[in-house]
Amino acid sequence: MTGSKNNRIHAHSRLHRSPQYQKSGRPQAFAWQSALNRGGDILFATCVGLICAVPPCYMQTDFQSPLEAAELKLAQAVVPISPRAVNPLTVDLTDDLLESDRPNLLQAIDYSIQYIRTPSAANRYPVAGISQDLMERSLVRFRRLVQVSRTAKDLQQAVSREFDLYQSVGRDGSGSVQFTGYYEAVYKASRTRNAEYQYPLYRLPPDFDQWQSPHPTRAMLEGSQQLAGLEIAWLSDRFQAFLVHVQGSARFELPDGNLLTVGYAGKTDQPYRSVGAELVRDGKMRLEDVTLQTLIAYFQKNPQDLVMYLNRNPSFVFFRETNGRPATGSLGVPVSAERSIATDKKIFPAGGLALIRTTIPLENPTTGKLELRQTQRFVLDQDTGGAIRGAGRVDIFMGTGDRAKQRAGLIKDDGELYYLVLKQ
Repeated sequence: MTGSKNNRIHAHSRLHRSPQYQKSGRPQAFAWQSALNRGGDILFATCVGLICAVPPCYMQTDFQSPLEAAELKLAQAVVPISPRAVNPLTVDLTDDLLESDRPNLLQAIDYSIQYIRTPSAANRYPVAGISQDLMERSLVRFRRLVQVSRTAKDLQQAVSREFDLYQSVGRDGSGSVQFTGYYEAVYKASRTRNAEYQYPLYRLPPDFDQWQSPHPTRAMLEGSQQLAGLEIAWLSDRFQAFLVHVQGSARFELPDGNLLTVGYAGKTDQPYRSVGAELVRDGKMRLEDVTLQTLIAYFQKNPQDLVMYLNRNPSFVFFRETNGRPATGSLGVPVSAERSIATDKKIFPAGGLALIRTTIPLENPTTGKLELRQTQRFVLDQDTGGAIRGAGRVDIFMGTGDRAKQRAGLIKDDGELYYLVLKQ
């Protein structure tokens, strides 16, 4: 959420197109690459939805039933194609984080296996050629390889022998995927309202299923007593409360020293409108300057504008207490820092094993400063979001707290996305 267009490090290299793509001239969900043994208006979703539409973690979506080589809507800009070897692509599969993060990777794999063995997972495999059973077997085998491989290079060699690689064509049909980051916030809050804590978060109303559509807007709900008695917690800062709506989950330090955790419980049917986009539209900020930090700074300097801009977003989110449970993605399993991603589950396999290549901020051990560096690592596809649409968008979960927030804010670059499937 910091860093301008001028200092971005671009990680995009032009990728192969399949003959089928070239013939049709239309983007495919995947440029299916059996490559390992065959020849070798969206900005960024951190500010987490302040610029995009609804961010990851809390946004439940309707999922597409499996399709047999069927075409999705052109508006989604994806068409699955059969998994044939086309334009073999040699890709380095070395995981830059394996040596220090093996337990976290194994835990993330376990969460995907846990999910994929549920009955609901069967309807979340829209890509022809990747079934629920095949992905489960892929995850189980990959987990074993992670366990027994001594080094990242050993793991790469094993994966290259046993897995096929499938590449997303990205947002341009040539593999360019826009990466962003998101995080779980930690704030101070109170169970009761007092002079310091004035801004509430609400439980889902018990009669919510009976609300008539369209639902009341944010301004209507906050300006009435309709939600009185449903308060879970009170925050000291209105913009912080709004950020919790955007993130969908948070941890709160209470005055008595206890911890309160909340997660997404539901939202109104009103559309999400981004605060950052509204400020840009009004000429208050330049597009390339919008980050979470600059938004916070703007409203600190211009507090008279805060309510007006927040109310331009009519969407409203409700919460539930999660009793200390880790941040949870749309699949109902916890998301793991730097190992979980959010994608469009209408076109990508839920819980799937993937490889990302992009720039991620890492801490310089000498200076302590964050520096963007080219990275690639294995991840699990465990979340989604209203802003994460099409084959060219990925959001990386960066963890909990201020450091995760800082790092998430720096991720706004292009890269590549691959899925790994066990050879049949």
